Amino acid sequence: MQSAANYDRGAGWSTLADRYGFALLMPEQSGRNNLNRSFNWFQRNDTQRGEGEAHSIVQMVEQMVRDHDIDRRRIFVTGLSAGGAMTLAMLATYPDVFAAGAVIAGLPYGGAANAQEALRCMFQAPPKSSRELGDLVREASPNRNIWPKLSVWHGSADRTVKPSNAGEIIKQWLDVHGLPLTPMSEQIVDGHSRQVWWNADGETVIESYTIMDMAHGVPLTHSEGGVAGPYMIEAGISSSARIAEFFGLTDTLRRTPAETTELSRRAPFFGALRKATRSYRIRAVRAWRNVNATIHEGIERRRANKKIHVRSVVKR
Repeated sequence: MQSAANYDRGAGWSTLADRYGFALLMPEQSGRNNLNRSFNWFQRNDTQRGEGEAHSIVQMVEQMVRDHDIDRRRIFVTGLSAGGAMTLAMLATYPDVFAAGAVIAGLPYGGAANAQEALRCMFQAPPKSSRELGDLVREASPNRNIWPKLSVWHGSADRTVKPSNAGEIIKQWLDVHGLPLTPMSEQIVDGHSRQVWWNADGETVIESYTIMDMAHGVPLTHSEGGVAGPYMIEAGISSSARIAEFFGLTDTLRRTPAETTELSRRAPFFGALRKATRSYRIRAVRAWRNVNATIHEGIERRRANKKIHVRSVVKR
């Protein structure tokens, strides 16, 4: 029964869109399609390429691309619960459209074929092998070469969509990307567990957040523009802000010309950094920070001497 406007207000996506200057599309389900106004993620004729709701959503995206001159390489999708499951349907059926996605309290693609199976999956994700789950995705689209990145979020105390579903989602997409089940990195972010997997180029392609003691909903924090309410839960971490960062949308922060410098170009060595091992990556990042600090010191000295005209910003 959640409207697009209420979801936007709680999750704070419009606030982020205004801050970072990206376009935002929020499809809303019709009560004629589903009495609960949830996306029909369990109906095959709504989750296959070129059919039903999935096709309708991608048509909306195409309209946005044409109307607002959107970069086709930077289109992303995210959603909660049924919207999270629909997010995976979009990634599986249109991997050529979406560069990445984020699913919050969702279910794996192809896990159910009717309403009865959907309810059963919500309470207990049926155990399937990684290969079985991955095949469901691989069979959904003629594209077999490039797969979107994925961010997975789930509350450890979710009783509506059991957390075991997050594990099945991760298994499914690790198999699609050809990655091992063991996380390559584990850390605590704002008090919550984050696991990370990266590809051979050193690029993070899958991340998973487990929000401690959180029920069914979107984890948010008021300090990042979130508004608590039904299925919008103050958790001390903003999933929207972290997802925007995962998508790379926070790299496009709009600034005035006086705030920018020519030093914003990405250093060439980052291409090599993506191919390095973890230990080399850590050392490389530390070296980059040292270089970056030296650059900033030089800029400040030049500003003090009034010998530099500032035109761009150094972006880490």
